[in-house]
Amino acid sequence: MRLKSQYVFVIVVVGVVTLYFVVRSIFSAGHHEVAQAKTSTSAALPSVQAKFVSQVQRQYDVVIRGRTQATRTVVVRSETAGTVAAAPVLQGTFVKQGEVLCRLAVDARQAALDQARAMQKSNLLAKQQNEELATKGFRAPAQVLLSQANLDASNAAVRQAEIALAQVNIKAPFAGVFDHRDAEVGTYLAIGQPCGSMIEIDPLLVVGDVPETQAASIHVGASASARLVSGQILHGRIRYVSHDADPQTRTYHLEMTAPNSHLDVRSGLSAEMHVGAGSGPAHLVPVSTLVLDSAGRQGVRYVQADGRVAFAPVTVVEETHEGVWVTGLSGSVELITVGQSYVADGQKVRVALAR
Repeated sequence: MRLKSQYVFVIVVVGVVTLYFVVRSIFSAGHHEVAQAKTSTSAALPSVQAKFVSQVQRQYDVVIRGRTQATRTVVVRSETAGTVAAAPVLQGTFVKQGEVLCRLAVDARQAALDQARAMQKSNLLAKQQNEELATKGFRAPAQVLLSQANLDASNAAVRQAEIALAQVNIKAPFAGVFDHRDAEVGTYLAIGQPCGSMIEIDPLLVVGDVPETQAASIHVGASASARLVSGQILHGRIRYVSHDADPQTRTYHLEMTAPNSHLDVRSGLSAEMHVGAGSGPAHLVPVSTLVLDSAGRQGVRYVQADGRVAFAPVTVVEETHEGVWVTGLSGSVELITVGQSYVADGQKVRVALAR
């Protein structure tokens, strides 16, 4: 029995539609599997946060813990023996060079000077008389020479008596602060015993010890500053860096000089010194980004252009409130700020911008 043409047409149309839906479902399933594979691959990559950090030219500072110190400290001692008769200067006050700190009793020193001057005058007259008589032939040349020798000896005795009298005044060897008195009125001082202590605090020293790893970058004449515990800042220059390290701490002693014309900064205050150590390229990074690699080196991790992690060892040159300045990076880098401790070198990561 032959089918009518209308039935044939309907059967063909139904077949074509059925085939279309079958083929479509097969291809849709394939695309869905591919998309799922891509999504699962992306989800498998670890996610990190990163931000771009630029390279800048930076003045390097070496930061050292230090303290203020007097430029000179001298114990002023007596050069002669005697009892203190006057103490005209109060301890803790500023004195000029040559000002009397302690005055000893004169005792017989003035009398000894008067006696020496009288002998000097007598020997001078004797010398003049012998010279006049020698011109007339009544004195031998030897007698003239002897009178000259006596006069020279009396001159020396006068000078000695003048020095002994002047030594009763114990004077300031330089301008500074008479910081401590050791002898009061009535105290007997033997030769070499102290009257008191003098300190010079203008200019003022700020001293500290620099580690051996940073000593080579500091030179005499380098600019420096010191922040005191009071918040006051002193500016000056390095005047001394030792060439021999402390055998116990392996550090080198350095000294900075700073003006202190008003004498308002005391000796012995704690200070944070910043010493200029040159300039060069540096990056400002958060402290939290610093990590250690398997070899124990300190550094940071960053993302390369291909999306893989790399490690760069760095050296911290200065710590600030905004972060730390480091050297060891080159150019602008995409620094990992979150997740840097959970990824390995060469690992591919998904990057999200740091918040």
